[in-house]
Formats: sequence, C-alpha cells, structure tokens
Amino acid sequence: MKHALIPSKVRAFAHRRMALSALRANSSLATRLARYNAHISIVRDLESAGGVA
Repeated sequence: MKHALIPSKVRAFAHRRMALSALRANSSLATRLARYNAHISIVRDLESAGGVA
C-alpha cells in the first residue's frame, strides 16, 4: 500500500524547518524572531485548516 503525501502536511513540515533555520540565521535577534514567528503562524494556520496530523 502506498502512502499519499498530503500537500498541507508537507508544507507544514517545510515551514517548521524554515522556522528552525530562521532561529539559526546570522542576523539580529529581532529579525530571527520575526521570521520564526511568521513561519510558525503559517504552520498553525495549516494545522487548523485540517489535513495535518
């Protein structure tokens, strides 16, 4: 049985990775935190929309 990739699940995973990368970036703390929060808010929106386990 093949497992289907759920696009919203893949996007949520990608945004989680981008959020963690934002924290490690070589920029100011304010910039890193803003980028992290932006990506995490996208993840929360995708999860609340459904389709993400």
